[in-house]
Amino acid sequence: MEYKDYYKILGVERTASEAEIKKAYRKLAAKYHPDKPTGDESKFKEISEAYEVLSDKEKRAMFDQFGSGYQNGQHFEPPPGFESMFGGGQAGGFSDFFESLFRGQGGFGGQGFGGGYGGRQGFRQKGEDQVVKVLVSLEEAVNGNERNLNLQIPQADQQGRVFQRSKQIKVKIPAGIKQGQRIRLTGQGAPGIGGGANGDLYLEIDLQSHPLYRVEGDDVYLDLPLTPWEAALGTKVQIPTLKGKVNMSIPAGTQSGSKLRIKGRGLGKTPGDQYIVAQIHTPLAQDAETQAFYQTMAEKMPFNPRPHF
Repeated sequence: MEYKDYYKILGVERTASEAEIKKAYRKLAAKYHPDKPTGDESKFKEISEAYEVLSDKEKRAMFDQFGSGYQNGQHFEPPPGFESMFGGGQAGGFSDFFESLFRGQGGFGGQGFGGGYGGRQGFRQKGEDQVVKVLVSLEEAVNGNERNLNLQIPQADQQGRVFQRSKQIKVKIPAGIKQGQRIRLTGQGAPGIGGGANGDLYLEIDLQSHPLYRVEGDDVYLDLPLTPWEAALGTKVQIPTLKGKVNMSIPAGTQSGSKLRIKGRGLGKTPGDQYIVAQIHTPLAQDAETQAFYQTMAEKMPFNPRPHF
């Protein structure tokens, strides 16, 4: 039988609200109603079927879980024993696809959507995997941490109806984790169908911006402000890193924009490096005395920084 994507039929996203679904249905129904000049009975039935499913929270939940792996118009391959379990036919004027999910003999009967869903035998399907983004600081990414997270997790009641509930999960963030990597929590995803196993929950790492550091791949960059005399004469500076402070010698004659490297203080299981970028900051000549000092420097240290112009 042919799979039907009810979201595509109504022209809405899978995340559409009830109001958006109703609005889309009314617009299309008004256009394709058989009594209208633009009417199309086949199209109208298809629209009505899509609304029948997406406007019902329980039917929508089952459709989302069972049908997410298919595309509109794709041939629907039912599991072994599916036809005898779910039945077929066009009762009520709906498609075979609808009937196979929601109406068949030995299925819902008078128990409603939830009762039949929970009571079927033979047909099992693993629940969908879920992905949740988790903000992680650079310090946590380098050193690891244990966090208690409050997440919205899909659950199913005894009748198989799916709902969201808040759940606190203790998660170990391993040292060396990087942007975009995922932590897998087995069986913490959406519930399975017909007693099938739960899906998995994946925590996708999103590195938090930092007031001092910026990240490029596995390397970490830190801008180091220096006075002109520190850069000219050289100095020693205590440098912050994600694994504690490091004493570093700044060589004499350091120019603004030059880079110094601290090996192994970056990100990843095999850590990248931390680069120190020199930024020379010039004090303001705010009074006559400092202005005279700069004038003396100009006379005694003539220097043209733009010979290439």
